[in-house]
Amino acid sequence: MNIGCPQQQGVSLSVRGLRKSYSGNEVLKGIDLDVAAAEILVIVGPSGSGKSVFLRQIIGLEELDTGNILIEGQPIESPDITTRYRVAMVFQSGALLTSMTVGESVGFYLAQHGLKTPDEIAETVARDLEQAGLKSAEDKMPDELSGGTRKRMAIARALAMEPQLILYDEPTGGLDPVSSVNVAEDIARLNRRIGATSVVVSNDRELAFGVAHRVVMLDEGCIVAIGTPEEMKASPDARVQQFINANISRTQASSIHALPNVSIPGHDGKGPLEAAAPGGAEPLLIVPDSEERHFGEAPAGHLRLAIPAAAAKGRKCS
Repeated sequence: MNIGCPQQQGVSLSVRGLRKSYSGNEVLKGIDLDVAAAEILVIVGPSGSGKSVFLRQIIGLEELDTGNILIEGQPIESPDITTRYRVAMVFQSGALLTSMTVGESVGFYLAQHGLKTPDEIAETVARDLEQAGLKSAEDKMPDELSGGTRKRMAIARALAMEPQLILYDEPTGGLDPVSSVNVAEDIARLNRRIGATSVVVSNDRELAFGVAHRVVMLDEGCIVAIGTPEEMKASPDARVQQFINANISRTQASSIHALPNVSIPGHDGKGPLEAAAPGGAEPLLIVPDSEERHFGEAPAGHLRLAIPAAAAKGRKCS
């Protein structure tokens, strides 16, 4: 997906020495990052690496422990930051207003802040919903929408604000491939139209390498790699390559589906159990997972199989 070069109406974002801990557990460990005006930056990384926590610090949902976050060189805690710059966030859940129709929700910010007349708001809502392919949904309630439509509606709502900085938390999470592509195209369209600086947290590889100007990888609270999609693809870092190439091979999938069904009638789930596998395969040493740490390697000529402890109590596991 070629996103082109938007007219720069976005704002620059700088992060210096950002640290965040919860109950003594340090989640962000000194993040330094610069995001250029009108750039789309996608942040990837394993679960628990600090991606969503990082977004919450930028939007001001949590108080910083240490470090600085600057928009156009101005600290985000400055009193006039919200009046000088428009910042929007698309939450993973969509955070939709359930008591309003789609059209009312999209135009809510404009009406609340008196930024446009009712006629102008109606025109903006109609335009943005049409661009998002949601014109027919204008009078629907959020609970009538599919997951993909909810995400696109949340983006249309941000589009109506014409933000200078927009933050996305897993915008394609839980969506089917077609809906994911539609959402990625919406992100690129918003960038092209108003040049909004975009920071996107996502582990969607198609989105990351399809719309990003640069990709950042977080791991254990630190930036471990950063570069253009082409630079990241060429990175020798094993963590980057694992993210890019992670897949279940046909051999692995065959092995998973070939696991035999083992019936354990009357077993109480305590201790290992030896059972014969069907088809003349090696015998199995079956170990409930709650006690697996107490047992060593399987004896010679056996395969080791850990199963949920509950399944060991007379149930059939596969």
